[in-house]
Amino acid sequence: MNSIAVLDHPKRPETQRVADEIVVFLKAAGLETHRGTTWETDALTTLIPGVDLVIALGGDGSILRAARIAAPHGVPVTSVSMGHLGFLAEMEPTNWRASLARLIAGDYWIEERMMLSATTKRGNLVIAQQDALNDVVVGRGSLARVVRIRTSVDGSMLTTYAGDGLIVSTATGSTAYSLAAGGPILPPTLKNIILVPIAPHMSLDKPVVLWQRSVVEMRVQTDLEAAMTADGQDEVLLRDGDVVIVQVSPHVAQFVRMQPQGYFYQTLMRRLVRPEALP
Repeated sequence: MNSIAVLDHPKRPETQRVADEIVVFLKAAGLETHRGTTWETDALTTLIPGVDLVIALGGDGSILRAARIAAPHGVPVTSVSMGHLGFLAEMEPTNWRASLARLIAGDYWIEERMMLSATTKRGNLVIAQQDALNDVVVGRGSLARVVRIRTSVDGSMLTTYAGDGLIVSTATGSTAYSLAAGGPILPPTLKNIILVPIAPHMSLDKPVVLWQRSVVEMRVQTDLEAAMTADGQDEVLLRDGDVVIVQVSPHVAQFVRMQPQGYFYQTLMRRLVRPEALP
């Protein structure tokens, strides 16, 4: 890896300080570096294809942004956790020097994670096309009114969900919104799609786990406006009759790891279990 992009969070000054220190460290090792922020989507679309690695600083949201932009170009991402959860992060502010020294020496491995592709249609018109690493969510708009989502899988009718919405999640997203809504925890390298209803009312209230080649079609039935979000960041407003089709994306997110292969379970226990309950 000869060229590395270091991206901070523009609303968190502490990430900018650490990013500057990382740049100094990488330059001292003879590597070409580029600075930016995870919010500069247009600039990153130009920058990322020309680098070998992206280092994102911030929370899981920052890492999601970087990974979505990098995936179509086959550029891997690693990260320094400076947010609240850090399920996706690889390094901490206290250990990044040792980790990056290992990376520079070639002591790392690449983890691949499945992504989703969401196509939103209004009649025969495609109004949005987005990729997601965590999840695609179809739900009610700003008013607290039930939305109905007629859902089919691989062309066969499953059910009409009634409630606040429906989460279509990857295994990566199983520790995000899906988990908060009662979904199962899956190891992140599994290639499954999870359907998790949000506050269901008189409808199917259990998660459904699908295989990776499934195609999920959601038709919105509402008197008001609904919304679709990809990774909780890119929102598309929906009308009655709009359809969101979700399937596996042709793009794969790649993460550079220096931790052991079983790191996920250690991270899971650190993030979800009370410290006094840990061994």
